[in-house]
Amino acid sequence: MKKKVLLGMSGGVDSSVAAILLKQQGYEVIGCTMRLWEPRDNQEESSCCGNDAIYDAKRVCDKLEIPHYTINCKQEFKEKVVDYFVTEYHKARTPNPCVECNRYLKFGAFYKKAKELQCDYIATGHYAAIEFSKQYGQYVLKKSKEEKKDQTYFLYTISQDMLEHIIFPLQTCSQKEEIRKIAKENNLEVANKKDSQEICFIPNDNYQEFLKQYGGNQDKIGNIILKNGEILGQHQGLTKYTIGQRKGLGISYKKPLYVLALKQETNEVIVGEEKELYHKQLYVEDVNWMVPSNQKEPIKAKAKIRYRAKEADCTVSFEKDKTKVVFEEEQRAITPGQSIVFYDKDGIVLGGGKIL
Repeated sequence: MKKKVLLGMSGGVDSSVAAILLKQQGYEVIGCTMRLWEPRDNQEESSCCGNDAIYDAKRVCDKLEIPHYTINCKQEFKEKVVDYFVTEYHKARTPNPCVECNRYLKFGAFYKKAKELQCDYIATGHYAAIEFSKQYGQYVLKKSKEEKKDQTYFLYTISQDMLEHIIFPLQTCSQKEEIRKIAKENNLEVANKKDSQEICFIPNDNYQEFLKQYGGNQDKIGNIILKNGEILGQHQGLTKYTIGQRKGLGISYKKPLYVLALKQETNEVIVGEEKELYHKQLYVEDVNWMVPSNQKEPIKAKAKIRYRAKEADCTVSFEKDKTKVVFEEEQRAITPGQSIVFYDKDGIVLGGGKIL
């Protein structure tokens, strides 16, 4: 009897090719698209969870002769992802909505739906790999062969006991061109569809306008200051600035200045020279360990402090109510609210959390 897989489909080429590969591997495949977001009248529709995405996914499923479902997760998406996004910005932190979407929707509500349909596995078009590790004696999440598109940074919240029930069909593919070729060979109209780059519920990438519409204009004018307290000018609201930013500060000084910190309690933007952006130490909260640790002895690992950052050697130690990370080399623009993800030397994800 064939094993049954519920495949998350966004209407894009990656999840469409995932369906092809699963069929070729002998699985009974059910396509499923999550309706996550309903834009307001003056907003563009999302590229990966709107009506067009659902239509493209249904067409692919018809072509491949597999069933397709649409499930409504709009309320949970709003509460767990959109509200979180808005709240974090108003706390002067930089959120990572894709991480929360994976935590609560794609590997939360979606997994529940799979169990309702009595599926053996769930699958998605993520660039990542799952395998059984003899070293750790369990299933582990590992970086994709397609190194440039690896998405394990966004997947660290998956619970360890769920890993053996997840399939990432694209883990066998080493190049994006290979995936598009498979789609063309199977006459899929989405073969040349562009990849989605922006946050799905902000298709025009204008997060400032989004924050006004959905969070209300909570920005207040405040001071831009040096660390010594010298006032250099005024800012128009903390949400308009990010750690490491240089352009658009609207101030003049004898040296180039960068945003060092956002102080919500005093409504101040702290600026300084670029060398002041570099630090070796940070603290982490809300940590999920995919490879269990006794949390008594420090761990040597490699870590990324943002999606496009290079991995850096560090030591992870455990304090009473938070996790401490010390890097061997200074890291630029460590940003509260962003995720830090830990890897071992073989590219296995050890865990991750949010930077304090």
